Amino acid sequence: MQIQGETSVNKLIVLFVFDKMETALSERTVLEMCSSVNNWLLYMDCKELLPRLLEDGFICRISAPEEEPLFVITGEGRESLNSFYIQIPKSIRDEITTYVKNNSGKLRNRQECKSDYFQNVDGTYTVYLKILAPVQPMLELKFVVPDKKTAQRIYKNWECKASDLYSAIYETLVD
Repeated sequence: MQIQGETSVNKLIVLFVFDKMETALSERTVLEMCSSVNNWLLYMDCKELLPRLLEDGFICRISAPEEEPLFVITGEGRESLNSFYIQIPKSIRDEITTYVKNNSGKLRNRQECKSDYFQNVDGTYTVYLKILAPVQPMLELKFVVPDKKTAQRIYKNWECKASDLYSAIYETLVD
């Protein structure tokens, strides 16, 4: 169910998403959640809301300037949501709650785990892997691998294996 033209209700929907996710979110993640995967808002309505919410002081940017912008709900945004959340149709509140419960881990991983690869002059490939935190990267790795197939496999597996690898490296180095 998409709500068109009701800017205040649309703002509340986005604030409700931030509140339920309980973490910093990128614009891409908000757009995906609210417009692409679910039909809570029209894409263009949602795209216009983040700058408005930022301007109104309901969300703030917390990421480093060189990283993809991450936003969190502010105290003022939370107060506004608490005062007016009843204006969000119950069906949408229930959908958001269920969606976040079922997908929050996957969304966080996609947002926090970045990977890339490129071919080197000698025919090998360099793979860059990162786990991002709101202020600075938690982990950065660079591998040189012999072929494109290996680079692609590492690239594709990074999102689902990043937390296990981080834990293993941390435990190995701390012990």
